This record gives sequence, C-alpha cells and structure tokens, in this order.
Amino acid sequence: LNHQHSQSLRVLVVSYGSLEGATFWLDQTGYEFDMLLDAERAVYQVFGLGSSVSKVMKFKLMLHYSEILVMNRQLPDVPPQFLDDLFQMGGDFILDQGGKVIFSYRCKSPVDRPSVPQILAAVSAHS
Repeated sequence: LNHQHSQSLRVLVVSYGSLEGATFWLDQTGYEFDMLLDAERAVYQVFGLGSSVSKVMKFKLMLHYSEILVMNRQLPDVPPQFLDDLFQMGGDFILDQGGKVIFSYRCKSPVDRPSVPQILAAVSAHS
C-alpha cells in the first residue's frame, strides 16, 4: 500500500475460532492486524457468508493443494485443536467511515481472494 492508503485504511480480521487459534494464525502469518473474534458468526451472517462443502472439497482446490505438496512446498501446519469449521467461507469487505459497504467480495473457495489492485481501486473510487 502506498502512504496515502496506509494512512486511511484499517484492516480488521474477523475470526469465528478460539482466541488461541486466532493468536496461532497471527503468529504463523506474521500479520499484525487487529482481530475480532465472532464465535456466534454474527458478522459472517450479516455479510452473507455461509458454509459450503462443495466449494471447499471441489477437485480444482484439491489439485491446487496437491501441486503445493508435489513442489515440496509446505501447507500451513495447523494443530488439530484449531481446526474449526473447514467449510466456512470467507470474504473481504471495505466499509467507509460511516459503515457503508463500498466493496464486497465473497470467496468462491478457501484460496479465493480479491487482488490488491481490486481493493485499492475500490478505495480510490470512494476517496
């Protein structure tokens, strides 16, 4: 992010898991974002994020993970006690200072995320 965007944006990660699992994830990724724990998944419901066995277990995604292993790259090592709902779908949302949603992206799979240029374009269009 450039200086202008870094001064005007605040990232908030929302997790439905335990505090221990959230802390583990932050440590594993090295991210220093604020995190909200939403055990009841109220935020997930407000943004229309459900669970999907078919989206998580589809062939293309399994192939992606297999390719990672074949290339001798490691998948994240997550202790079993932190594996909550593997089928919960995520998303990325940008809200303005008034709480209005100016960008929404509901993930189609666990590895599907919007690109940084998509996110910055939404922020710039609203500035």
